[in-house]
Amino acid sequence: MLVAFSVAPSGTGRSDGSVHDAVAAAVRIVRESGLPNRTDSMFTTIEGEWDEVFEVVRRATEAVGEYGSRVSLVLKADIRPGYSGELEGKLVRLESAMEELDSDA
Repeated sequence: MLVAFSVAPSGTGRSDGSVHDAVAAAVRIVRESGLPNRTDSMFTTIEGEWDEVFEVVRRATEAVGEYGSRVSLVLKADIRPGYSGELEGKLVRLESAMEELDSDA
């Protein structure tokens, strides 16, 4: 499964409203998990089995909780039994489809 998630604290007390320190703590946990992952400006996507993925999300959420009085967590999951390598595979298929569209134009 793939899980894209975004986690951020509120009530941090920072005048600039920045949450980058908290997000860095969460991303560190994801990267140290050893599971395939990718982080962009809005979400971190992690790939693995249900229990292992959600354990990492739980730990990342708890780490963010250390930075504020409240935590916001947004999740989106692609659950496709029998498939792995989809963190890259979905992008390969997308790029192939884009090339086909370009060649048809």
